[in-house]
Amino acid sequence: MDTVTSPRALERLVAGQPTSDGAGVKLTRLLTQNLQRRLDPFLMLDNFASDDPDDYGAGFPDHPHRGFETVTYMIEGRMRHRDSAGHEGLLRNGGVQWMTAGRGLVHSELPEQEEGRMEGFQLWLNLPARDKLCDPWYRDIQSSEIPELRTPSGVFVRVVAGRSHGVDGSVQRPVTEPLVLDLHFGADTAQVFEQPLPAGHNAFVVPYRGTLEVVGADGSAQAVPSGRMAILQQQGDGVRLRPAAGSATAPRALLVAGRPLKEAIAQYGPFVMNTREELIQAVHDFQAGLFA
Repeated sequence: MDTVTSPRALERLVAGQPTSDGAGVKLTRLLTQNLQRRLDPFLMLDNFASDDPDDYGAGFPDHPHRGFETVTYMIEGRMRHRDSAGHEGLLRNGGVQWMTAGRGLVHSELPEQEEGRMEGFQLWLNLPARDKLCDPWYRDIQSSEIPELRTPSGVFVRVVAGRSHGVDGSVQRPVTEPLVLDLHFGADTAQVFEQPLPAGHNAFVVPYRGTLEVVGADGSAQAVPSGRMAILQQQGDGVRLRPAAGSATAPRALLVAGRPLKEAIAQYGPFVMNTREELIQAVHDFQAGLFA
């Protein structure tokens, strides 16, 4: 059943921090390190969106990761992935790259365009302590492979991970149970999307077009404009969303939720482990050329 009887209210809005990463790619960091405990098992969320090649053209040359997964969702653009385990893939409009760094990978993400718009998100998903040194894994998911559905009220849903309205997403993870949905609304404020959420799972919404409203159990609604992250309260059995009255653009948004690991988080740049000693070992292993 996809009925929500007690929808979660909005806890707070988060404004992203403009920054740059890789070889100078301009982006907005929405989920920062100080929110990792609150939004466990998620570690980071970046949004990149620009029509200017100077903002993205240099891409992300070779860099290492250990101890977590990266989920890159491309709304528009072309990005080539290569890594030290021999994986390679081209991320295109509407596609997803899901990479498990596990015990260690060195990879690059480089644009394959010299003009036009580059827009998308990268989400970091933590691994449980028992899996942090697992074998690296990679899957290139083309847009046509992502299951889609349309709800009775007309909301178009792309199910990247998890399950929505009886449709299983492209990727399932048994421990963190991530839910990643791309929601496309019309301009009709009577259009409502509901998604059940298991008790204890952390959840947030990020509109990237237009303005959405988070509707609480008492019927009150709070607006979430494009480019903000709405952290949802932990009380309630799901989420209820609708277009905001007067939104000039039909809203689109990512809905993300997952089961917290409730484990210690030790991070040093691209390495995320459970202890300082494990971080030191990760640095030594990388320097010794032991990443895949």
